Amino acid sequence: MKHLVLVFFIFLFCISCFKNYSGRIDIDGSSSVYPITEAVAEEFRIMNGDVRVTVGVSGTGGGFKKFARGEIDIANASRPIKDQEAEAALKAGINFIEIPVAYDGLAVVVSPQNDFVDYLTVAELKKIWEPAAQGKIKSWAQVRQGFPDIPLRLYGAGTSSGTYDYFTEAITGKSKSSRGDYTASEDDNVLVQGVSSDRGALGYFGLAYFTENKNKLKLVGIDNGKGIVFPNDETVTSGVYSPLSRPEFIYINSKSVNKPEIQQFVKFYMEQAPALVKEVGYVPLPDEVYAIAYQRFLSGRYGSLFAKSSTVGADLVALLKADSLSTR
Repeated sequence: MKHLVLVFFIFLFCISCFKNYSGRIDIDGSSSVYPITEAVAEEFRIMNGDVRVTVGVSGTGGGFKKFARGEIDIANASRPIKDQEAEAALKAGINFIEIPVAYDGLAVVVSPQNDFVDYLTVAELKKIWEPAAQGKIKSWAQVRQGFPDIPLRLYGAGTSSGTYDYFTEAITGKSKSSRGDYTASEDDNVLVQGVSSDRGALGYFGLAYFTENKNKLKLVGIDNGKGIVFPNDETVTSGVYSPLSRPEFIYINSKSVNKPEIQQFVKFYMEQAPALVKEVGYVPLPDEVYAIAYQRFLSGRYGSLFAKSSTVGADLVALLKADSLSTR
């Protein structure tokens, strides 16, 4: 009997493997945006079982490389596309529609064993992370007078990550300008594990990963000169948690926009995002942003809102409205 049951399940598995799908959507890119897009994809699959949706994680930079090679329909990105990435895609005959999908705050964290850090200033973060700190700022005592003389061990995003690009731009003033002597990973779970068990550790990653692991970590407040602020839905949405609040994006391949399954998926994404974004620990955009962004997709509005500006402190509503009125 057990043998027959096993044969039956193998049969069902084989049927699913060779299922003929009416459409396919391939997505890859940012580990930060992955939980949002995967949540949308899961709900979409329930209602559209004949469409195969795959969501990979190769980092924002890795996703844009696949995007430029025409390997994916949608790129998840935790930063805007760079000029050289856009040029690589255009050379391959691929344009893109940029759609913001959520706000995220970057959480700065230490171990629960750390009993001396409650907040850090932006200047102190710069002192810790700037390139000049490499091999020099090695103890907490060097960060602030009164901190103990224990080793400072750092954990952060890998260099192909959009989180790395944003954090360095916001804290050191220049994208990719960072000391290199730290534990880097594209897998935020690796960073959580490293920081949580080390009293002298300091790390950063998306707020959702802190929320998911808050019993293992201690959140650090940030003082940008206007008082100590902790990231949450309200401070991230309002921009009060500055400069570590950022928008997250998806990029739609111009060669895929007319596929029925892509049109269905993007519509579904914009409709479901407010609820699902919050469900996975991120901050939803204002309803107006989703509405304008979806119109941007429907009208085939190619290009980036941030070709000449930074996402640091960006007002998405104002940018989207201005773009819709421009004649570029």
